[in-house]
Amino acid sequence: MFFLCRWSVFSGEMWLILAGLFIMAALYSSVGHGGGSGYLAILSLTSYGSAESVWLKQYAWSLNLIVAGLAFWHYYKAGHHNWNLSLPFIVASVPLAALGGYMSVGGDAYDLLLCAALVIAAWRLFEGKQEVGEIITPELPKAAAVGGGIGLASGVIGIGGGIFLSPVIMLSNWATAKQTAATAALFIWMNSLAGLIGSGVSGQIGLDFDLLGPFGGAVMLGGVLGSRYGSAVSSQSGVRGLLVLVLCGAALRRLVGVLEI
Repeated sequence: MFFLCRWSVFSGEMWLILAGLFIMAALYSSVGHGGGSGYLAILSLTSYGSAESVWLKQYAWSLNLIVAGLAFWHYYKAGHHNWNLSLPFIVASVPLAALGGYMSVGGDAYDLLLCAALVIAAWRLFEGKQEVGEIITPELPKAAAVGGGIGLASGVIGIGGGIFLSPVIMLSNWATAKQTAATAALFIWMNSLAGLIGSGVSGQIGLDFDLLGPFGGAVMLGGVLGSRYGSAVSSQSGVRGLLVLVLCGAALRRLVGVLEI
């Protein structure tokens, strides 16, 4: 009842934010992603874009836990998860994601890092290459190096890292599309939790549950729809254009702030 009462006084901007979060959760979860880069993009395009980096990161991670958890459950239940594929990436990434979350990176440095991450994410989505050729198992050192590097970047920026891991797996022919989605979902969930723990240990966490409740409700609805669709239906090309535009728009907004145009 408490949140229902608060919903009645939401501003027009807040309703737009909730709609944007819902759409991002549905689109990202359909390919096994938590949507952290999308949530950062949506928030960056609103009045919340001027908030401190740790504020943005903690909400992106929290929403990732909801959506990536739903995505992993649906892909796992559908029989697409391979523990032998996932574990090397996760074991290397989690401690470094926690370290990245512990680090305090703000101001222009964070804006530039986030801008770069959003542009790379948009490029990876635009590229949208599917797996070709024979599926091969990645060597353990190579998988650990990839997972560790993405984990550290995820902790610093405030995402789960799936938007970077998925293309690496697909382009390297390490898994099928749906196996990749399952691995990415678990990878994102673990990194997001590690990032939150790292930020908590450093005393940076300060979630406002009056916001987290509505935000979480919006992404939960989107995550249920997207992950159930994605785990059963493979075509994803129709959603890439919208994601690319939003990510690039958010990156431009952050860059304009840095340059003070």
